[in-house]
Amino acid sequence: MGPGLFEVGDEPFYHLFDGQALIHKFDLKDGQVTYYRKFIRTDTYVRAMTENRVVITEFGTAAYPDPCKNIFSRFFTYFRGMEVTDNCLVNIYPIGEDFYAVTETNYITKVDPDSLETLEKVDLCKYLSVNGVTAHPHTDADGTVYNIGNCFGKNMSLAYNIVKIPPAQTGECHKSNCLEKSQVVVQLPSSERLKPSYIHSFGMTDNYFVFVEQPVKINLLKFLSAWSVRGATYMDCFESNDSLGTWFHLAAKDSAGYLSSHKFRTSAFNIFHHINTYEDEGFIVVDLCTWKGHDFVYNYLYLANLREEWEEVKKAAMRAPQPEVRRYVLPLDIHREEQGKNLVSLSYTTATAVLHSDGTIWLEPEVLFSGPRQAFEFPQINYTRCRGEKYSFAYGLGLNHFIPDRIIKLNVQTKETWVWQEEECYPSEPLFVPKPGAEEEDDGVLLSIVVKPGAESPSFLLVLDAMKLTELARAAVSTIIPVTLHGMYKP
Repeated sequence: MGPGLFEVGDEPFYHLFDGQALIHKFDLKDGQVTYYRKFIRTDTYVRAMTENRVVITEFGTAAYPDPCKNIFSRFFTYFRGMEVTDNCLVNIYPIGEDFYAVTETNYITKVDPDSLETLEKVDLCKYLSVNGVTAHPHTDADGTVYNIGNCFGKNMSLAYNIVKIPPAQTGECHKSNCLEKSQVVVQLPSSERLKPSYIHSFGMTDNYFVFVEQPVKINLLKFLSAWSVRGATYMDCFESNDSLGTWFHLAAKDSAGYLSSHKFRTSAFNIFHHINTYEDEGFIVVDLCTWKGHDFVYNYLYLANLREEWEEVKKAAMRAPQPEVRRYVLPLDIHREEQGKNLVSLSYTTATAVLHSDGTIWLEPEVLFSGPRQAFEFPQINYTRCRGEKYSFAYGLGLNHFIPDRIIKLNVQTKETWVWQEEECYPSEPLFVPKPGAEEEDDGVLLSIVVKPGAESPSFLLVLDAMKLTELARAAVSTIIPVTLHGMYKP
């Protein structure tokens, strides 16, 4: 999934996350590879094509009333406010036996994974108390889906609901009825009453949920006023503050209880992607792709910035937060008499957790990967085998000053790295596909869509040996494939 259309008529979209959703498919069958793509026919897309203009406000692009309407029609359109976009460009994942293209609002779109046809727009607010959910749910082995989104809690304050969607079963929950059986399993408080944090992903072990509340906040008053202020976008509603720091919230999975006594805090950072979270000897280990500081990374992803000359792109990246892969360790057993001492006793990490007199536990991370303006992002693991388990390998997209120019394999135990890189090639998120019957964690392949501008075949599907990060094959495509964000492998 990713953005595929960056202008409508003579009106441009301004942010990387504004382009209209385009779904891609590589069909590997009988020794042949066939490439397909289609625009998701969301309400946003259909109306934009019909009216030949931007109709619904996107992440960083404002929609304006139809200039062809008379002044009275435009006046009433203006005061109806901003419609919520259903432009599902971020990811695709299964719920029950169906597949949904998603963004981060309350709308998801059911698609046919074979024909890529758009089937149905679904409003999650009809089933769950959430204002929207992340594009990165977690899925248990039985098909149960968990996700998180902000909501209105007690006394009209903001909170976060973790929701559960049961798997498809014959009878009570069959196919699309899974959404009707969905429920809120636990509610977590917001550290600021009217300013929930931006959420892109969360952590889950067999027994716990981990939510990282970052200092990038959605100002609710700004958001509500944006519905009536001409020219406002979602990006206008974000604010951040270094003094807020970052909070880790912990909730028990089975008993559905928020562990309010465990108050974990650390210095400010941006977080978009969790790599993995697992339990070990009374601790919860949380591996994250972070960006140091409170400055919102998305501020640097406007298309005007990314289209600058390379030297200007590098200058902008120098002002942006520094990326790091970090490991945090959360102790489950908190001893009040051990104030000022490191509570982490795991032998293989330098991460610390120190209990303060006010009851908070200050966390310091172990850095697993860091390089000057070199990010390890869009992480993948052997999910079916390692989600919630102690693991060794993560795979990610290497960003050089925000530009994706390599694929990286990281040993999170030894910090050893392997790199695939080719001149003038720009890969996408590497999807890990395990070898059937594999005994080793990294026995499988990585799939990535690579763009090579100016080449005779400007795009190709790259297949890498996940153990050695060496090329096994590539399937060339005679057209440019626009930037892709996230995807999945469907056997």
